[in-house]
Amino acid sequence: MTAATAVPRGLVAGLTRDQRRLLAGGVLLGSAGVVSTLVQPKLVARLIEAAGRHEPVAALVALLAVLFVADAVLSATQGCLIGRAGENIVREARVRLSGRVLRADLAYLDSQRQGDVHTRLVGDTALMKIALTQSLAQILLNGLIVVGGTVMMALIDVWLLLVTVGCLGVASVASVGVARGLRKAALVNRADTGEFGADLQRVLAALPTVKAAGAEGREEDRLAALADRVRRSGNRVTVLNALFSPVLNVGLQVSLAAVMGIGMARVATGSLGVADFTAFTMYLFYLVSPLVLVFLSVGTYQQGRAAVQRVDELAGIPQEDAPPPRGASAPAAPKDGDGPPAGGAVHEGGHPAVEFRDVGFGYGDRPVLEAVSFTVPRRGLTALVGVSGAGKTTVFQLIERFYRPGRGSVVLDGKDIAYLSPAEFRGRVGYVQQDSAAMRGTVRENIVYAAPDATEADIAEAVELAGLGDVVAALPDGLDTRLGDQGTGLSGGQRQRLCVARALLQKPAVILLDEATAHLDSEAEAALRDSLRRIARRCAVVAIAHRISTVAEADRIVVLDGGRVRAVGTHRQLIREDDLYRRLAAAQFADGARAASPGEDVSGAPVALPAAGVAG
Repeated sequence: MTAATAVPRGLVAGLTRDQRRLLAGGVLLGSAGVVSTLVQPKLVARLIEAAGRHEPVAALVALLAVLFVADAVLSATQGCLIGRAGENIVREARVRLSGRVLRADLAYLDSQRQGDVHTRLVGDTALMKIALTQSLAQILLNGLIVVGGTVMMALIDVWLLLVTVGCLGVASVASVGVARGLRKAALVNRADTGEFGADLQRVLAALPTVKAAGAEGREEDRLAALADRVRRSGNRVTVLNALFSPVLNVGLQVSLAAVMGIGMARVATGSLGVADFTAFTMYLFYLVSPLVLVFLSVGTYQQGRAAVQRVDELAGIPQEDAPPPRGASAPAAPKDGDGPPAGGAVHEGGHPAVEFRDVGFGYGDRPVLEAVSFTVPRRGLTALVGVSGAGKTTVFQLIERFYRPGRGSVVLDGKDIAYLSPAEFRGRVGYVQQDSAAMRGTVRENIVYAAPDATEADIAEAVELAGLGDVVAALPDGLDTRLGDQGTGLSGGQRQRLCVARALLQKPAVILLDEATAHLDSEAEAALRDSLRRIARRCAVVAIAHRISTVAEADRIVVLDGGRVRAVGTHRQLIREDDLYRRLAAAQFADGARAASPGEDVSGAPVALPAAGVAG
């Protein structure tokens, strides 16, 4: 595998290693701060002893002040370094994951929940940062304070330490139980929140349908039920979170009471000095916050580990530019004299623009195409027709290699696209989707999306060829008019022509039009048909036909039926020779009567047929 296509293993671990200097620097500074913290009670003890002996204490007071300031500076600097490392890790993770998702194999990506992919990219990477940097740093540094403070307390008085450990041990066991419950409750709450967000996204994406169906009340009730689930799990998190600190504090308070009582009694008997008792008490106070933070950080780290796993899983998403299986070889080109494959024709330049060779494909266990073979000439308009579900759009998706055929091969200009990089074949293919995808931004930005370096002359030519000139002229800011999400601001037909202009600007060798006239009125459709005739003189145009007026003007028509090529020919040939095409032309295409001469139906018989439904 090349570096571009290799699946990263342990992406998060690798990104963390890349930040080892910042992380190591933060840990070293934090460790220096821990030393500064642990020295302070001993200096206070010496200060008390010196005051008791009436010795000068100015130097000790100054040293304590320096340690206090140093502790604060070291802590702040350590936090900045660790935080910067965390932000760097998240940035790199999001950039690399975004790149892998954009280049992901569509067949695999379609099997995943899009909301889950979004959550991994945004939410899990943020949680991962907290776990890998802040939580681990808190566990390490505060753990050092706890261990160091415990050692110092042992050096002062072992018996008082045993009393302290006994009281804290009981509280710690209870806190661990609460922490585990808190982690589980937080995960449930996170899942419930995700379900609410996913359902809200579903409703917003189909809001016109919701309103048209009068379903606002039902959807509101559904969202309210999901919100109640979030509230219930959130309340459990709140309760456990509220219990966590008090449970630990009870142990600390009991420990403090026991230490104060026993320690003062020992001071009274002279078995423990006042200075040592003061230092021991300070260490106990110093342990309170670090001990709480260690337990909290352990819980956060446990949640973060799940996020790290989910991020690493996303990093392994299959890529569409992965090479063919090892050992596979490119299929041999047809030999001279073999003749063209089924549905073949003579092509200038020696190769057809597109060629399907015995292609089979299915979605899971559902076959869609079986042994499909046909060619597309380098010039002219080729129409794909057939009943809904015949596999027309699937043919386009295979040409664009959104999916890979189960068997056979798709060949572009004599080269099997399985062995080409996406940049090699997509630069030669322009694709206009059925749903007329437009994006937020200006009209210009949408048109030049596939060719950002296009000149003004090229843009103007593409706009005119797509029949978009009058539309742009009527917009308030022309090409610089801003559109909303999904091209809001243009009608469906205008968005469709915008997408045609975008495809034309690529100057491709092949243009794929999926129901390109579906949303156009008769006048706009006639203008687009004129444009298609001009475009077809210089490149191959393959159209999934919506109306018989477009089909009748095609140079070649490929009829698909049940996932197979049923017939190939011109409109007049197929009207005479193929029953299915004749039925589609007469009964299903929207404007069949207009394709025939006045007083004739599409088959040439002297009877007028009314226009009926639309072929999908």
